Amino acid sequence: MLRVMLVFGTRPEAIKMAPLVKAIEREPGMEAIVCVTAQHREMLDQVLTLFDIKPKYDLNLMKAGQSLSDITAGVLKGLEDVLIADRPDLLLVHGDTTTTLSAALAAFYQQIPVGHVEAGLRSGNIYSPYPEEMNRMLASKLAAVHFAATEGNVDNLLHEGVDASVIAKTGNTVIDALKMMIRSDYVFETSLLNQIDFEHQKVMLMTAHRRENLGEPMADIFRAIREAVDTYPDTALIFPMHLNPNVRKIAKTHFDGCERIHLIEPLPYEAFANLQNRVKLILTDSGGIQEEAPALGKPVVVLRTETERPEAVDAGTVVIAGVGYEDVKREITRLITDEAHYQAMSEAVNPYGDGTACEQIVKVIRQKYLD
Repeated sequence: MLRVMLVFGTRPEAIKMAPLVKAIEREPGMEAIVCVTAQHREMLDQVLTLFDIKPKYDLNLMKAGQSLSDITAGVLKGLEDVLIADRPDLLLVHGDTTTTLSAALAAFYQQIPVGHVEAGLRSGNIYSPYPEEMNRMLASKLAAVHFAATEGNVDNLLHEGVDASVIAKTGNTVIDALKMMIRSDYVFETSLLNQIDFEHQKVMLMTAHRRENLGEPMADIFRAIREAVDTYPDTALIFPMHLNPNVRKIAKTHFDGCERIHLIEPLPYEAFANLQNRVKLILTDSGGIQEEAPALGKPVVVLRTETERPEAVDAGTVVIAGVGYEDVKREITRLITDEAHYQAMSEAVNPYGDGTACEQIVKVIRQKYLD
């Protein structure tokens, strides 16, 4: 029996690791051991409940005002005790969170091989996104096997000297998760969402939370969006507001008073996935949504100056607007008014796979560690 420990701590990690947990549980000869750090708490628990995952270990680290150092130290020490007691054969981490880096380092200290899921993402700027770019670069140095979503991710790893024999291109597990969630008859618990006319209104969905966008950049982004909604009466915006009070303050400053801008609380993953499926287009500074939305045929406007997902840009499913008022306004306006441009983006082929990433990852693990 190959004992595989999966460590994650945030909602985005949980969403992308949950279908992999299930795939390993189904695989003969493998045991899935789940350890959560609770770098996030409430949002993480929502995903665990949704996918019916019961962690064997819960470090329960989240506390008010926690710093990156607090999380790093907490994961290192908490996971040290777990790894000494349980001694898995392989430890899987995902992506680029502080949990990811710290768990990979803790496993390295115990000489336990690390598998890095969603490996090879790079923006080329160690401070954007911060601290994620450095987290994933360092995780790559600690990993024994790399599960890259795209050919571009593979190329990044090869360029950094990773041996091709320990890299597998698998697609992205978020597509697996997304396919498990979407239902045409889905009814939202947030009653407002059931009242919106998705068929006749050009409804935009936005997420915004990046540290580097806080302050003037976010204010410019929100000002551009407000003007677009005011200018085009057939548009509307839904903004599930991040819990960060600084984000909420800027949102209320620029969006209050417009009846077609709906500020709502963060949504559970299932609801958010189905909301993505209903809207016309998506505005985001999130990385994961750049992968999810193309699978649903939804154009994405990236509210950042760069992306570590250039495949989406190359495929035409994503456009980088930056954070300037004029740039953001221009890209939104074009998608609202230029139907040919909209159709070209919505019909572009999703570069992140077909929803079989977990199956492919399990196959690689079997070949490398069991067969």
